[in-house]
Amino acid sequence: MFFVFKPEATDNQRERLLAELREQDMTALAVAGNGSRAFALVGPNSAMEKLALDRHPLIEEVVREKAPYKRASRGLHPDDTLVKLGGVAVGADRFVVIAGPCAVESAVQIDAAAAAVAAAGAHALRGGAYKPRTSPYSFQGRGPEALRLLAATSERYGLPVVTEILDAADLPGFMQCAAALQIGARNMQNYTLLRAAGKSGMPVVLKRGLSATLEELLLSAEYILNEGNNNVILCERGIRTFENATRNTLDLNAVAWLKRNTHLPVLVDPSHGTGIAELVAPLAKAAAAVGADGLLIEVHPSPAEALSDGRQSLSPEAFARLMRELRPYVEASGRHL
Repeated sequence: MFFVFKPEATDNQRERLLAELREQDMTALAVAGNGSRAFALVGPNSAMEKLALDRHPLIEEVVREKAPYKRASRGLHPDDTLVKLGGVAVGADRFVVIAGPCAVESAVQIDAAAAAVAAAGAHALRGGAYKPRTSPYSFQGRGPEALRLLAATSERYGLPVVTEILDAADLPGFMQCAAALQIGARNMQNYTLLRAAGKSGMPVVLKRGLSATLEELLLSAEYILNEGNNNVILCERGIRTFENATRNTLDLNAVAWLKRNTHLPVLVDPSHGTGIAELVAPLAKAAAAVGADGLLIEVHPSPAEALSDGRQSLSPEAFARLMRELRPYVEASGRHL
């Protein structure tokens, strides 16, 4: 729900009404512009249904928002949100590329990967310390050792780190090494983890779940935003459909829709979106053309020897070629690399 105070309402009158709403477990969030008279109201649906603000003598207009997400909506926040990863702003004029291996395997491997992506022009380093795998017998990541390696590699190459968190109990370790937490597709609706990430204040890259609708993705983002953390980046990484020629179906419709309906920046992960290294480059170019704010790409020094997701990982040479080929698509969409 959105409401607008009448021009003649005094500051004291406004504050009294806002205080009354807070007593009913509702929060009124000021909408940018509109002469500071417009607010979005968020709170329990049961309390919202009982309100009669449209009959209140101080209220000029009430608009009942159908979308269940409020803080992620452009109705509340019409301007694009910029999220800082180190010194790089995601959602601004720069098309941000975050690249690196699926998982940190060793000091030699992560150093080689970071050197390669930095030389090719990547803006941030990705790499998994903890890996949620479908099979319990698959490589699960190096854990705390990998976090230490990521921190050292980040400092060596000047690349901020994005890495996936699985458990809120691990937050202290992540806060020492990462510029952003990644919440993966399998944890998109892990509400305890979402709340903890929100309370941390750290930037969060939130990936769309394998079968999640866009509304469900934005409601998951709402859990983070509702903790006062506005540093949320959405990531389209492909969804599960009837098609089995590729690992997933990369939904580029989602990018255009999200850019229209939310102020949050949007990344695309063509590595997981296709599962096939040869398809990463064309889908990355399409993501730039459709308006994405950047990419999340898997790059491994030796994809054939990777302990996870080698089939979808680019070699350093293929990644450098992609970065060169991306430029005209990025520039055509009004951005720069």
